[in-house]
Amino acid sequence: MHRLRTLPTLLLLATMAAGTTACALLSQAMAAPATTSLGVVTYNIRHGRGMDDRVDLERTAAVLRQQMPDIVALQEVDERVQRSGRVDQARELGRMLRMGHAFGAFMDHQGGRYGMATLSRFPIITSWSIALPDGSEPRVALATEIELPNRARLVAVNVHFDWLDDDNDRYRQAVALARVLDTLSLPYIVLGDFNDQRNSRTLRIFQDMAVELRKPQADRFTFSSTSPTKEIDHIFVGPERPWRIGSIAVIAEKVASDHLPVVATIEHTRDR
Repeated sequence: MHRLRTLPTLLLLATMAAGTTACALLSQAMAAPATTSLGVVTYNIRHGRGMDDRVDLERTAAVLRQQMPDIVALQEVDERVQRSGRVDQARELGRMLRMGHAFGAFMDHQGGRYGMATLSRFPIITSWSIALPDGSEPRVALATEIELPNRARLVAVNVHFDWLDDDNDRYRQAVALARVLDTLSLPYIVLGDFNDQRNSRTLRIFQDMAVELRKPQADRFTFSSTSPTKEIDHIFVGPERPWRIGSIAVIAEKVASDHLPVVATIEHTRDR
């Protein structure tokens, strides 16, 4: 008889425990801020080789550290390549900046791999490479799903399009990427070295489907670092609804790479 009497009690306790857990999870979700402010940077680092022809990742890390970014898109990143001392540059920069990292390779090069990397101060859920049409070299875009402090998730899409003056390959790469962006169920940031300027047909693809973070007209050139005359590094966010644009600027760092870094602040508001 004693065992029969305790069964309802056990069921009641189990129900109460489940309810407590559900309430705790709900409280955590409600406690998360609805809006998260993000500092983002895109930077073509030329595998850490500066204009003094020295490979110096500490210098690259110092440039980034000054901006205190949350998400960083890096182009021309080496993974155990001879020319840059066989260092896993994505991992090493992540270590120096205390950020998570993802790497996407274009191709094998000098005993290692060459490509791009995305760093994040927030948890990286997953990352994958988006195959793009080849140009003068193989190309991919690096997509990284990131969880924000407001419990929302976004996809950071790191790009480095073909560099030739003839824009046919670059345009085909942009068209292919736009098709993939249209299938994403999460908000996205597209940033990187587009190797094309604001009035180009390549840029127009993203201007038509997303929101461009426009730099000040008098300070918008990003290449080359010593004598900038071209605006080829860009940032877009999409779709428009969850985003609020704060600021965007080009950083006058003339030695660490042949590109200038671009830094922006944006806000993301999650659906309630």
